[in-house]
Amino acid sequence: MAVKKTHCDCLNSIKPVRDTLEVINGKWKLLIIISVSVGNERFTDIQESIPGITPKVLAKELKDLEEHQLIKRIVTSDYPVKILYKLEEYANTLTPVIYALKEWGLNHKKKIFKTV
Repeated sequence: MAVKKTHCDCLNSIKPVRDTLEVINGKWKLLIIISVSVGNERFTDIQESIPGITPKVLAKELKDLEEHQLIKRIVTSDYPVKILYKLEEYANTLTPVIYALKEWGLNHKKKIFKTV
């Protein structure tokens, strides 16, 4: 017979998941992280790689990701000045999460649409 989990056990799982979702939740954040991870460093390149994202939303999401130390904004001293976005090393800890979400999505699509 399975042992019933206590309320505290449940909260110990829920709270960290909720905290994680507060950082990466939304339509765009993980997509931005993926875009930057594959080499899109300039604002326009990131925007072009994510269909439907507006410049205003991209700017806001990049600032949020920077605050959470997942993306770093680099301003070059060249003329003209260039602004580049790179992943912080810490963002690499999301790689297994992104991979798991990708695999789940592919498997779910197969299940729902009965594709091979």
